[in-house]
Amino acid sequence: MQALLLDTCAVVWIAEGEKLARPALDILDAAAGENVTTYISPISAWEVGRLAARNRLQLLITPQRWFRRLLETPNVQLAEMSPELLIESSFLPGVPPRDPADRIIAATARDYGATLVTRDRALLEYGEQGHVRVVEC
Repeated sequence: MQALLLDTCAVVWIAEGEKLARPALDILDAAAGENVTTYISPISAWEVGRLAARNRLQLLITPQRWFRRLLETPNVQLAEMSPELLIESSFLPGVPPRDPADRIIAATARDYGATLVTRDRALLEYGEQGHVRVVEC
């Protein structure tokens, strides 16, 4: 089984106990059972901060602590966000998402050979083009 990469929406929904689609639950359970690494992009930290700053995500603790706790979950790691990866996000094949954060997440999934867990329509469509593996959550 390949590594997983959680899109920001998946990170938030999992952490907040929201209901996920069966395929996402199955792949997350399988990854946990096989000790497969699940990555979170550093850009998700920025997105969580933006959501909290605009009151679109209500947290009882600081976004910094909330995000740090995510990374304490077994088999969850922060993905690298190197200058090369950021440049690669500008040269994605096909018709990639327009949102820069989505492009960085797609480039990260491609770089890690990871399956992207998302509900973001643009990322799902990018997956349908065959440029990244996706599982809808």
